Amino acid sequence: MNNQLDIQPFTQASSRHYDLLLTADPAKQLVDAYLKRSINFEANINGVLVGVLILIETRPETIEIVNIAVASTYQNQGIGSRLLNFATNWAKDRHYRVIEIGTGSTSFDQLYVYQKNGFRLVGIDQDFFHSQLY
Repeated sequence: MNNQLDIQPFTQASSRHYDLLLTADPAKQLVDAYLKRSINFEANINGVLVGVLILIETRPETIEIVNIAVASTYQNQGIGSRLLNFATNWAKDRHYRVIEIGTGSTSFDQLYVYQKNGFRLVGIDQDFFHSQLY
């Protein structure tokens, strides 16, 4: 059985994409807003959607990973690390100088994976909250 991870762009998010996206960002309105201006990738194994990766250019030469998620039954198998590696290589190939990712300070599993894959903590936004205006 071939368990090759296939990472490809996608343009239209299906309900399965949303199932994954909403595990990393529980506000569907925010997901909908950034999907309109993002670069979207899906990860499949044997035709089964197992992960998503969403990138947005935030500044010149800077790209941010705004959503990365792996299906629960496929976690702890290195797929998240492979998605991070894919994002880094994709950004380098397009001459970005910085790749960023943000997460909650209590997301210890994610912090470990990000640091294991070369990301370094550069700052903490204290008391960072927002309110839905509409």
